[in-house]
Amino acid sequence: MGRTGNDGAQRSGHRSLADQLRSWPAERVAQLLTDRPDLATPAPHDFGQLASRAASRSSVARAIDILSRGEVSVLDALVVAVETTRTEIAQTVYADPSFVGATVDRLLDLALVWESTEGLRPLSAVADCLTGGTESGVSGLRPRSAENRSVARTAELVASVSPGARRLLEHVVAEGGTATAGSARVGISPGDETSPAEELIAHRLLLPSGDGLLVAPGEVGLAVRGGRTTTTPVDVPPDIAWSERPVRLATSAAAGAAAEAVRHVEQLLEWWGHRPAAALRTGGLGVRELRSAGEHLGLDNGGAALVVETASAAGLVATRADVDGNPVWVPTDAFDSWMELDVAGRWAVLARAWLASPRLPSLVGERGPDGKTWNALTPELSSGVLPETKRMVLTELARAPEGSGLATGTGLASLVARLAWLRPRRPRTRADLAAWAVGEAGRLGLTGLDAVPSYTRDLLAGADPVPALAALLPDPVDHVLIQADLTAVAPGPLLPDIARSLHLVADVESRGAATVYRFTPASIRRALDAGWSAAETHAFLESVSRTPVPQPLSYLVDDAVRSFGRLRVGVAESFVRSDDEAALAELVHHPRAAALGLRRIAPTVLVSTTPPDILLPRLRELGVAPVAEASDGTVRVGVVEPLRARAPKQRVAAAEEARAAAHAAAAVRALEEGEEAARSRPATASSPANALSALRDAIERRADVLIAYTDDRGVVGERTVRPVRVEGGRLTALDPSDGEERSFPVHRIGRVTPSP
Repeated sequence: MGRTGNDGAQRSGHRSLADQLRSWPAERVAQLLTDRPDLATPAPHDFGQLASRAASRSSVARAIDILSRGEVSVLDALVVAVETTRTEIAQTVYADPSFVGATVDRLLDLALVWESTEGLRPLSAVADCLTGGTESGVSGLRPRSAENRSVARTAELVASVSPGARRLLEHVVAEGGTATAGSARVGISPGDETSPAEELIAHRLLLPSGDGLLVAPGEVGLAVRGGRTTTTPVDVPPDIAWSERPVRLATSAAAGAAAEAVRHVEQLLEWWGHRPAAALRTGGLGVRELRSAGEHLGLDNGGAALVVETASAAGLVATRADVDGNPVWVPTDAFDSWMELDVAGRWAVLARAWLASPRLPSLVGERGPDGKTWNALTPELSSGVLPETKRMVLTELARAPEGSGLATGTGLASLVARLAWLRPRRPRTRADLAAWAVGEAGRLGLTGLDAVPSYTRDLLAGADPVPALAALLPDPVDHVLIQADLTAVAPGPLLPDIARSLHLVADVESRGAATVYRFTPASIRRALDAGWSAAETHAFLESVSRTPVPQPLSYLVDDAVRSFGRLRVGVAESFVRSDDEAALAELVHHPRAAALGLRRIAPTVLVSTTPPDILLPRLRELGVAPVAEASDGTVRVGVVEPLRARAPKQRVAAAEEARAAAHAAAAVRALEEGEEAARSRPATASSPANALSALRDAIERRADVLIAYTDDRGVVGERTVRPVRVEGGRLTALDPSDGEERSFPVHRIGRVTPSP
């Protein structure tokens, strides 16, 4: 029996959810397919199929997952009410009426609720999907009974029972609305009761439901709770604990961390370009390789894992085979393009990649369910809800009052509570995900002192963060200050070309606001190995230094040049020759040269069983400076080309959104074309897909249908049933003749028509 509004007028509405969807403009249907993308894949043939798909339990569960606790509470109240009006539901939910109205609109837009001719009605699968306690927004009240008693009349009945019966009723409502009948008699009239349970049964406050159970219907639960589904407001999210953070200090800390994150990625991948990191056979990066990366960057394993995973998410690192066919991690060709950007531009690439990445670098080093240690870049180390958690964390932190950041100690717990309100159905690992997101955001410069800077706000809003960040970073400098102790001080970030050249000829000794480089014989030889001449080395030092090049450094360069190339490596398998006989004699008797297979065949010539490409670096490890010699006796020096892998195809957020919008628009066109075709077909559902749609439509309308069913003997018969649910390929329906539930395999139902 349908309810009417407060004025008694019959409500206007739609015959079915499919009819309601047909009445929507194309833009609203496209938004539904965007908000619930599973409905658009594959594109539904018509609105009947779309409605059937929207009413399926799996799709409904996914849609409920994106609701806040307040929105779930409104949806739960609609389930309790069964059929209601906007005015009634606003009175039932303990919340501001404007919040309830906006939530009802959202639930309608998500097709979780539809406007039937009897009033607002949630989809049948909603009740099955609403599980959990009050922390999830579920009241624990059962749907209202078919008796259609008003809450006011029910409250009068509750007030009229004895105190013992009232306490029993409150207990039953608090425990989920069901209780066992025990020895209590059912079907008795008021005045015949002998116990509190029988008193409640006699007044129809507890109703028998079969299997010896008693049920407190929704109107009884509402009456016990004062006419509302909850006893506390559902539209007030928990507050986040803030503490003072000077804006300038927080912004400076964030910008510094952003520049440091860019430097770490650059430093690691330039290193891997010449010394690739071995990849595990099963994928991922080994513990030893991660530790080496951390030592090279001056970071702990957690920091190194974050750098590696972020670079991978940005498409800057991938695997390729080395000369022996073994997989190694090397920079991709996208790394060279990335290096051409300024620091702010490079950071934006990393930040966007991290924000969209489901990877879990904070778990690297921990043990998985199988007891094995998680490795960086392991394919399984990811969480599908992490990108949403990251964005939600940053969005909530961005709402902090001016000059405030997340409070130390209590701030994280309050943030987790806020996220639990926003997404009550997300996994129990929410606290870990939030903590990891906060920590990683700080290391990558998206936050500073747990406060969100202006450029991160731009990033979250979809704007370009580069201008705001670039304004906070110091301008690149084109010079260093070379000192007599063989060090050079860069008073700021160097121009990329100068930085790369200086990295070649000197070693980084310390970093900070000013970077200190140290010149050593090994670093000078490194430049000579790359093809620099003595004149080019002196010219570079003179051009880049604002101070005169000190004499000790000039001597260091000249000494390195004099010893450079004193030994020459060729092919014998290989040979070593030098005009300095003493140098060769010293090399032959070197205690660490035994494995090189050196043998003296002339005063100035040694031969070796080691190939030249291996012999050259081994001799350099012994402290000598050999050069390669061609077959014509000329010296071959030059820059060794760094290794590169092909960059994987990246998923750009803007492109993904555009693709999703285009897919939704195409699905809407397919729906319109399908509707046109459906108008020319008979109304009888004759295909399995149409039969399923018709059955789900009957479930939502609570209507009887006539089904053509093939039994086990192959005999086709017709039966009138009232569908209750379709699940696991079977229809569960009530037989109107006896009220019994019966089950039918859906694939045996050949035709579904409205019952006459």
